[in-house]
Amino acid sequence: MAFLQVNVYSNVLEMEVMLNVILPQQTKKRLGTNTKGATEDIAVLYLLHGMQGNHSVWARRTSIERYVSGMEMAVIMPSTDLGWYTDTTYDMNYWTFISEELPVICHELFPQLTTKREKTFAAGLSMGGYGAMKLGLRHPERFAAVASLSGALALAESVDNLLEIRGKVYWEGIFGPLDEIKGSENDLIYLISQQKIETAPRFFITCGTEDALYPANTYAMKKMQEQGLVVTFEDGPGEHDWAFWDQWIQRVLAWINE
Repeated sequence: MAFLQVNVYSNVLEMEVMLNVILPQQTKKRLGTNTKGATEDIAVLYLLHGMQGNHSVWARRTSIERYVSGMEMAVIMPSTDLGWYTDTTYDMNYWTFISEELPVICHELFPQLTTKREKTFAAGLSMGGYGAMKLGLRHPERFAAVASLSGALALAESVDNLLEIRGKVYWEGIFGPLDEIKGSENDLIYLISQQKIETAPRFFITCGTEDALYPANTYAMKKMQEQGLVVTFEDGPGEHDWAFWDQWIQRVLAWINE
């Protein structure tokens, strides 16, 4: 595997953005006398961070590089600050960056990455779980499967819960008036209700049973089931922490390859 730390310029954000990238590397150790291997059409996983993280946190807190070793899969880990994968009201368009510009940049820099839906995936934890599910729900034509680990999947259902994390000014800077989130393009529960079964990706939701977001995750799962979407829900002992995410990203990778 090759592990790359990449600094790119985003025209959308008008700033430098950091990415960590894991790429399959063809070596004699892996391939023996067959040194050609797969050098194109490589599957890609966009792996998103949470509120307290950045592009480096998955690599620092988990063994993601080791877990994907041997898989013909690239992992793209971008930094998106505290923007909630949303085009904010303060004119920082993180959603446009992550959903439109980032794939173009990655395919320009790494042309061996696939452009096929069936080999393109997204996953993330907490805020990143929200972002990954949003990618799958708003762009089902691009993703074969998306996964959320301890995601904030029902944030529009309880504004009070948001205000326990940060103040009103912060949240309205991200989403606009709090009473307008529900039913908007930033409301995952609303997006679930609009999703067409025949074009939707596969979904995976996991959350620790001791996590404060556990009720939100089970609620989102039930809404998906009611909509007839293909969703796998698995839980286990754990809190909102890296011990849980390091364990369950391994299950997510196995599920992607099922």
